[in-house]
Amino acid sequence: MVVKRDGRKETFDRSKIMRGLLTATVKRNMHIDELEALISSIESELRDRGITEVSSEELGKMVLQQLIDVDKVAYVRFASVYRDFKDIDEFSEELRSLM
Repeated sequence: MVVKRDGRKETFDRSKIMRGLLTATVKRNMHIDELEALISSIESELRDRGITEVSSEELGKMVLQQLIDVDKVAYVRFASVYRDFKDIDEFSEELRSLM
């Protein structure tokens, strides 16, 4: 189960993560198989840790941890939605942290 920011619980849905990844990787050189493997890796980690409920925040962090090693542009794109930057300063700070 995924616990949303407002406290609602939803069934874990691979397709939601895939949609976010596809949006983040538009015009990037990433194959769908790489994205599937990334999601599978996250699922495996959760299973291995025995986690049956995860916050959407933690799930987003897990995706970002995977993306930063694969494609930094996709990482920034995903982070801009996941972290909901309020202004250009927050966005710039994220970029600086990558350098």
